[in-house]
Amino acid sequence: MGARETALNALIACRKDGAWSNGVLKEYILRDRLDRRDAALAARLCYGVLQNRNKLDWYLKQLLTGKIKDLHPVIHDILHLGLYQIYELDKVPESAAVNESVDLAKKYCKKQRFAPGLVNGVLRNAAKTKGTLKEPKSLEDQYSHPWELIRLLRDYVGKDRIEMMLKANNDAPDTVVQVNTLKTTTENLIDILQFQNVTARRHGWMADCLVLSGTGDLEKLPAFREGLFYVQDAAAKLSVLCAQLPESEIQLLDCCAAPGGKSFAAAVATNGKASQIACDVHPHKTGLIENGAKRLGFDRIEVRCQDAAKNVAEWNDAMDAIICDVPCSGYGIIRKKPDIRYKDPAGMADLPELQLQILNNQARYLKRGGVLIYSTCTLIREENEGVVERFLAEHDDFYLEPLPLPGNFPKNETGMLALVPGEYDTDGFFICRLRRKE
Repeated sequence: MGARETALNALIACRKDGAWSNGVLKEYILRDRLDRRDAALAARLCYGVLQNRNKLDWYLKQLLTGKIKDLHPVIHDILHLGLYQIYELDKVPESAAVNESVDLAKKYCKKQRFAPGLVNGVLRNAAKTKGTLKEPKSLEDQYSHPWELIRLLRDYVGKDRIEMMLKANNDAPDTVVQVNTLKTTTENLIDILQFQNVTARRHGWMADCLVLSGTGDLEKLPAFREGLFYVQDAAAKLSVLCAQLPESEIQLLDCCAAPGGKSFAAAVATNGKASQIACDVHPHKTGLIENGAKRLGFDRIEVRCQDAAKNVAEWNDAMDAIICDVPCSGYGIIRKKPDIRYKDPAGMADLPELQLQILNNQARYLKRGGVLIYSTCTLIREENEGVVERFLAEHDDFYLEPLPLPGNFPKNETGMLALVPGEYDTDGFFICRLRRKE
């Protein structure tokens, strides 16, 4: 089974079963035993189609003699795959895109005997007319985001930044990793990765952060298995650094920790001295944290299965610092999970209440004088500033503190920061620093 067939199967699973593309892709790539090159192509094809669905339909309307709504769903998927290769991937021969798509139609659309001929005709016409079709005019079609989502994001990031964000959402995401400086240095890791045929460049502004390319299956790299680095975006690491954790034996709680990146960043920031509790409500996810901590050599992280909204009496007033990265709508990580854009925003309406419940509960655990970082990977006011404002209105023993940011950021006085994709080379992220009064 080749990359195109794996990508098609993933797209079908996303459409029929509501599967998340990142999870099903990983499963299918392993199932189909794709090598490094084919795995990368399968991922690019699946993500690329999801990122450009509206745009591809814009072109398809000009290439079809009939209506898109009359297409069999699998034929529609196959046409999307072919069009994406022809219009967006310069290194894929157009003949290969056409022929492979026709073969998929023969295999997956046997009851639609006309399917191979239709796919062949449409894609050959697409190759022939490439560069002459009318281009999309609306943001909705150009960047393949539903209008309701564009409106939500525009209301938050502003008219001047919305197109920048939509464009960034459709870029291929970088593989960003953090150096485990308790085991190695950035310089040494770059050399080690080069020896393992991986290209590593330093992140633009985050220290001990690398952007990798040519990794293949990351978990098979010796440097990964030896615990020399962990995967984490610069924005997520920045949220931990904004806590300014001391290199001492503090008590630290990461209440929604899976898969563990912020707990790992805290271990590095405290030079391994902090006593940490890392929690997640899902039992299968706690294993991810445990395995990651063991691989990295962090032996002071206690992993617990715990609902962040439910109180644990013995933790009250016991923590020096708390990392509270709550469940959210995820609109800041659309470039990594492109199918998020197609989820109904109405299904996210209850999140602010859950986020406030979690924040209220975590506040009970913090010692007087302690610091709490509230963060999300979304860009919606109701889930970010709105939750913080409601929390502060109910807790006069907490206050906002300015965020300590790297030099390329403007000075922060509000204690809150929203990172917009396309602006600081990060995921979309919200960070807030709260202090409990002495």
